[in-house]
Amino acid sequence: MSGKHQHAHLELDLPESIDVYDTTLRDGSQQEGISLTVDDKLRVAEQLDRLGVAYIEGGWPGANPKDAEFFRRAPAELQLSTATLVAFGSTRRAGAKAASDETLRHLVEAGTEAVCIVGKAWDYHVTDALRATLDEGIRMVAESVEYLTGHGLKVFFDAEHFFDGFKRNPDFSRSVIRAAEESGAAAVVLCDTNGGTLPHEVEAILADVVPRLSSQVGVHFHNDGGCAVANSLAGVRMGATQVQGCINGYGERTGNADLSAAIPNLSLKMGVKTIPRERIELLMPVSHHIAELVNITPHPQQPYVGTSAFAHKAGLHTSAIARSRDAYEHIPPDSVGNGTRFVVSEMAGRSTLIMKAEELGLDLEGAALGDVLDTLKDLEHRGYHFEAADGSLELLMRRAGGWKQGFFRLESFRVISEHRASPDGVLGQDGDLVTEATIKVWVGDERIVATAEGNGPVNALDAALRQAVGDRYPALTRVHLTDYRVRVLDTTKGTGAVTRVLLDTTNGEDVWSTIGVSENVIEASWAALVDSIVYGLLHTPDTAPEER
Repeated sequence: MSGKHQHAHLELDLPESIDVYDTTLRDGSQQEGISLTVDDKLRVAEQLDRLGVAYIEGGWPGANPKDAEFFRRAPAELQLSTATLVAFGSTRRAGAKAASDETLRHLVEAGTEAVCIVGKAWDYHVTDALRATLDEGIRMVAESVEYLTGHGLKVFFDAEHFFDGFKRNPDFSRSVIRAAEESGAAAVVLCDTNGGTLPHEVEAILADVVPRLSSQVGVHFHNDGGCAVANSLAGVRMGATQVQGCINGYGERTGNADLSAAIPNLSLKMGVKTIPRERIELLMPVSHHIAELVNITPHPQQPYVGTSAFAHKAGLHTSAIARSRDAYEHIPPDSVGNGTRFVVSEMAGRSTLIMKAEELGLDLEGAALGDVLDTLKDLEHRGYHFEAADGSLELLMRRAGGWKQGFFRLESFRVISEHRASPDGVLGQDGDLVTEATIKVWVGDERIVATAEGNGPVNALDAALRQAVGDRYPALTRVHLTDYRVRVLDTTKGTGAVTRVLLDTTNGEDVWSTIGVSENVIEASWAALVDSIVYGLLHTPDTAPEER
């Protein structure tokens, strides 16, 4: 699909296709809280190739041992079918020769077909940060690109701080990218390194720059102004044919352009080919898989791939969706691998519950449906919050339909915490805290007693339950908690207040939440824990079917 865009009397063709360039393994890994091992980087690269991106920026060879090892192992351990691996570095140092520059040498030795080098495109940075002349800044770019292309490499040039530089000294910024192009760069990438440029500025600047270049033009936006995805779309509208960013918008400070949103916006809404069309439905599973690999809980409200992206709570919305799916959904959710969810709360009506039951494949009618609605309202009055606990909600609805979980039944549990004083007799000063849980459960006709220690009551209960039933249900090894949250509901009662416990759990493929509410935090935790385990066994494929 091709279209026209009119801007400042300049007419540009909307590109039929663009190259998606993912920099999660380099720029994205600079996000606070992300620390990837080499194995992690290899697994992330596999997922990005599965998604179908054109380029994967693997890191900076020579900058650290981890990236050096990644590029050593990649040829044997990465079987890329769609993507091209890219090594990242910088131009030669000021006053040095390209042929003797260590950074450029490492790029050549990385063994990739393509490399990307970054150079200053803002005169302020050249004169104040590099303490070089503007002419030397241009030579650094030209000689570095020439050196790398001379070694048979495809070179992308990241024009750092291009947009800020253009606003201050457009002639110098133009000279830098012209030097990269004339020296053989396959693509000139315009970078908004500080992330403060707005979409209308992007359009005006690209309207000036794109017609002056014969090389491919790319864009690289950071999200400090909250406009990284919008800026990327604006860049493509003005002729850019490479979009750099990170899956899930990872990156330092506020992150990079979120490819999980940029890709469907370009392909599904603007008609521009990005990744192979049949792979767009992999967006949500790949997004969440990578989130697991980098150990960051996916953001529920993330556009397109968040678990709440197509969740509906208001009765008006749900009744309209029952008649027409596109009434309150801007795209079919399954086109990006997501799905419609009906969020149930005390505001739910019968129609909302019916749709939720249909979503879960449950047959709830008449009295059973009324019982669910009454129970739901009563529990939420007591402090439950089912729109945040999809796992517990499903189990509640199943029980209302007559289902009883047959995995195990509790006889009793006991938790003992012993805090041993430090040598000087003062509690909390280098003393030991030992927590032990004993659980008595029945699995069929077998009574099992199990005792386990943990670093707290919930951990000990979890360990004891797994010890008791783990041999019977091997699938339990795949089920593990990812988050534990406690909220005090009525703070005026002090330590006697009602507490709400929310647990997030995963089996490596799906994530669910469960809830427990009680004046006793251990009891609330146990209720949420049991729901999380039962839901996991119910939905993990290798659980024996007769046990479900």
